[in-house]
Amino acid sequence: MASDSDKSPIHWHGLDSEVAATQLDSDLEQGLTADAAAARLAQVGPNALQEAARRHPLVMLASQFTDFMILVLIAAAIIAGFIGEPLDAIAIMVIVFLNGILGFVQEYRAERAMAALKQMASPQARVIRDGQPGLINAVDLVPGDLVELEAGNILPADLRLTELAALKVDESALTGESQPVEKQLASLEQTELPLGDRLNLAYKGTVVTYGRARGLVVATGMKTELGKIAALLSGESGKTPLQKRLARFGRHLALVVLAICVIIFVAGWLRGEPPLLMLLTAISLAVAAIPEALPAVVTISLAMGAARLVKQNALIRRLPAVETLGSVTYICSDKTGTLTLNQMQVDRVLAAGETRSGLHGAYDSIPPCGTQARSGSESFRAEGAPWREMGLVMALCNDAVADADGKLAGDPTETALLEAAQAAGFDKTALQQSLPRVAELPFDSDRARMSTLHRDGETVLMLVKGAPEGVLALCDDQLAAGGATTIDQAALQDEAEQLAAQGLRVLAFALKRLPAVPDALDAATLEAGLSFIGLAGMIDPPRPEAADAVAACKTAGIVPVMITGDHPATARAIASRLGIIEDGGRVLTGSELARLSLAEFEREVESVRVYARINPEQKIKIVQALQDQGEFVAMTGDGVNDAPALKMADIGVAMGRGGTDVAREAAAMTLLDDNFATIVHAVREGRRIFDNIRKFVKYTMTSNSGEIWTIFLAPFLGLPIPLLPIHILWINLVTDGLPGLALANEQAERNLMQRPPRPPKESIFAHGMWQHILWVGLLMGGVSLLTQAWAIHVGSAHWQSMVFTVLTLSQLGHVLAIRSERESLFSQGVLSNRLLVGALLLTFALQMAVLYVPWLNPIFKTEPLSLGELTLCLALSSVVFFGVEIEKWLVRRGRLYGAA
Repeated sequence: MASDSDKSPIHWHGLDSEVAATQLDSDLEQGLTADAAAARLAQVGPNALQEAARRHPLVMLASQFTDFMILVLIAAAIIAGFIGEPLDAIAIMVIVFLNGILGFVQEYRAERAMAALKQMASPQARVIRDGQPGLINAVDLVPGDLVELEAGNILPADLRLTELAALKVDESALTGESQPVEKQLASLEQTELPLGDRLNLAYKGTVVTYGRARGLVVATGMKTELGKIAALLSGESGKTPLQKRLARFGRHLALVVLAICVIIFVAGWLRGEPPLLMLLTAISLAVAAIPEALPAVVTISLAMGAARLVKQNALIRRLPAVETLGSVTYICSDKTGTLTLNQMQVDRVLAAGETRSGLHGAYDSIPPCGTQARSGSESFRAEGAPWREMGLVMALCNDAVADADGKLAGDPTETALLEAAQAAGFDKTALQQSLPRVAELPFDSDRARMSTLHRDGETVLMLVKGAPEGVLALCDDQLAAGGATTIDQAALQDEAEQLAAQGLRVLAFALKRLPAVPDALDAATLEAGLSFIGLAGMIDPPRPEAADAVAACKTAGIVPVMITGDHPATARAIASRLGIIEDGGRVLTGSELARLSLAEFEREVESVRVYARINPEQKIKIVQALQDQGEFVAMTGDGVNDAPALKMADIGVAMGRGGTDVAREAAAMTLLDDNFATIVHAVREGRRIFDNIRKFVKYTMTSNSGEIWTIFLAPFLGLPIPLLPIHILWINLVTDGLPGLALANEQAERNLMQRPPRPPKESIFAHGMWQHILWVGLLMGGVSLLTQAWAIHVGSAHWQSMVFTVLTLSQLGHVLAIRSERESLFSQGVLSNRLLVGALLLTFALQMAVLYVPWLNPIFKTEPLSLGELTLCLALSSVVFFGVEIEKWLVRRGRLYGAA
């Protein structure tokens, strides 16, 4: 047997079956001996997909708490507990735990993807060993085993076919080919062929749809094509854009806060403040300055978005995927089953020089067939030739059948023909009674056609369908409305080629009348002197909603790209119909892509919109090239072949109905209705969520900035420390809590889907956000210090409570103003976010309770304010609200932040 350690791989499709058997030390009749099979099983191992070494779930969970920001939050919780604030410490730890669970679920997905792949393997296989057939567990197959196949079998391993009878294999889940592939035995000269063109091989995990065969096992387990895909899935998933932004944000924030706290501590100490008070103040400020509610807001925002998307038939398997989808710049979509129906349909029919389009349009003008059929085929010719003959041959020269529910079963091409005939009113059951089939010449690849013979009164009607070049050569005349006419074979062949160039699969139809059933069914004799009926072009059509979804993606600045294993002409036809490419647009094939190095490909990847004859490894190359160019890529798909790219892409989107378990487990999101348009809803939701998270960061960091400016500047202005540690923690708890979380419920900005995606490398603080944090924070601090200075100047004993109240209420006014980055609150409507209004009212009530409930005064070191003092606090705290409204007015007029 050929060793696995051989340097050059064996191209099994290039060897004839006898040579392959020799290479494998096997026999085409007897198979392996039981002893040889046992020895090989010990040598190569079981025929199973193997998983990478697993980490224990507890280790996986513990690793979620090593992120820099998470460690800072844990330290903050310990400090908060140490200084006597257990509620704050508990809140921080709960948030940290929730984020750890989220990360654990993300990582656990990879193992589930591997489990789904393993379940695709056929549990049993029929093999010939020692010349005797028998069933064995598929995991016990070894290279050299002789395997028998029949319709309905899942391929247990990769096989070099050695015998076959009209074998067809559905490889759509592996290669993207939308219809079963007819296999052959002959060796193929070209060594580097795409998987879909290796017609003498059959692959593990694919399904036999028709016929029978025998084949030699040439690869098992991880050596199979399915196994190679499983190996590609073993890599780690990258972080989402939001996770990357927050990681950078956490590292930078912690360093800045540490430096500021050191400065505040030293400045207060040098001014003569008690060292312990300054230490507690610095620690409290550090706790407050780290937005510990940020992870909770991110989780809740994504969860709320995921809940909305489930109602729109999008199941989020990984919460950050919602935000990622809102950031993507490219959507790389598989054609079969994603942009198309994965169901062959008759697209157009040509007969008597007339072309009619559409499944139903091709027969709209034909009277329905029913009782007329029972009088014989002559009535068809008299009442609408050649269209009646076309419907007749499509229904009767056909092995597809309908079950009790009317659902068609059989070869996809034949079900498409029968569906078209039924749409025209041709009842196959009634036709079979009046024109019973008495003989047939089955389809074979050499003749490329099929003929059926039907008794029609005293004569026999032979109906023929097959490849145009073969059928046309056998025709002597052509049916027209007035009867038989002369035939122009060259012109009809040109018509067929034009249909094929449009990506259609073309079949020709003909008939012949015989006096009786011949004694010998000789194809060469019978299939001569035919009368040509017409041509039918079939295609796996686009989904009805796909074109609108593609247009919506373009409007949103997202580039749709089609990646398929199908024929280039078919890919071009579908892409043109959907608006993915214009007429004459480039279609890059897998062979052309293979000749390009990654560097060469990266130079032109952004100009290619359609890829055809692509294998799984090349799909990853496409995603990688786009990512190397700074793009964020979404990959949609439903087959096994899509799974590695789904995992590598910034977000993978699988199909829930027609998709495979492998694709769904590898993806971050599943479309429950297999509707490409659902992605548009997800994009909108992702953008809205990211906007709201930005608003929360702006809100909480501006609030923290105001607190820092207030405490930092006071010593330099000759003022005492304006806030105590308990005040800082209280402000942090009530203002960063409910109002901040309520921002997650904010509605989408206007024209959200008319703006381009945010650049993937763009800082979360872009579009004037860091300037806003600085100047509004400084305004908050200035107003608070002005309040302190005035109160001290007039001799008020309540100056600290006034500063405490002004700073708290300023932040509530600020959250109202930043509900939109551009639109005024007065045009939005105060009640358009009722959850936020409720949070503000509750926060205001809590602040009043701290001031006016007697038993809370000693806890929070507060004193009740007079009506005049409270009115002044309300007036001063409104300054921030109106300041931000002026800022937005300048932004709307393009005078600030580059019209952000």
